[in-house]
Amino acid sequence: MCGRYALGLQRAEIRALPGHPELEIGEWANEDDFMPRYNIAPNSQAPVIRRRNPSSPNLQMQTMQWGIPYGKVCAKSQQAINARSENIMEGAGMWNKYRNTNRCVVVSQGYYEWQTKGKAKIPHFTKHGDGKVMLMAGLYHVTDETNPNYFFAIITTNASTSLSWLHDRQPAILKSDADVIKWLDTSSYAWSTELGKLFRPTEGLLCYQVPKEVGKVGAESAAFVQPVAKRKDGIEAMFAKQRTKQEGNKEGMKRKRSLISSVQSEPGRIQKEDESHETECKKLKVE
Repeated sequence: MCGRYALGLQRAEIRALPGHPELEIGEWANEDDFMPRYNIAPNSQAPVIRRRNPSSPNLQMQTMQWGIPYGKVCAKSQQAINARSENIMEGAGMWNKYRNTNRCVVVSQGYYEWQTKGKAKIPHFTKHGDGKVMLMAGLYHVTDETNPNYFFAIITTNASTSLSWLHDRQPAILKSDADVIKWLDTSSYAWSTELGKLFRPTEGLLCYQVPKEVGKVGAESAAFVQPVAKRKDGIEAMFAKQRTKQEGNKEGMKRKRSLISSVQSEPGRIQKEDESHETECKKLKVE
């Protein structure tokens, strides 16, 4: 499952698609509807890539709403944010009408997933280790209106061997520019078994624990995509404070040993000083 992801890059950088030099994006439809965010949740507006029309190889970016409505009542609770790759390959249910012509690519920096440990839910962020944007296969829906609305869903597949400890599903990540072009080629208006091969699990991704605050819808921070261990208020900072405290304790012990050594080396002088001090005190008391 993929229920949250990040895209906090500036719009110009998003349009450039870092790490994907062969992909050229023309216009960005409804660009102003998207605000870069590190915590994109369902119902949010976010950019996807699609063909301008099925017969043209030209690509465009378009801001759409995450979650395809279904059923007779299009309520927020009745929307699909994910589509299982198995159902798409079989042409099962609602996905059959989208898979031939309404294929898209969802742009992200990476996605969040929660590891279950007993009653605890621990958030992790998964991304490409080389810094390129993560492109996830998706499907989109267009409403039959004078001013149509656009909605999208992210396709999920079985988790890779290296990430199966986190969750049994992961987004269907398109691994190369050629895969992106193949996925978006809807000129045949048909599905092929070759497209299903693009849903293979992706290995070699970077995954690490992130702040639990990302779990709150509406919360926003660039720290959400940073490892907890490297945050200024995280584990690394805690260890640094412990090291400082330990160094302070060691310095204090050194001073204490030095004082004890000084007293032991000059017992006569210390005794005379004590006697002199006692005499002075007696004098003051008498006076």
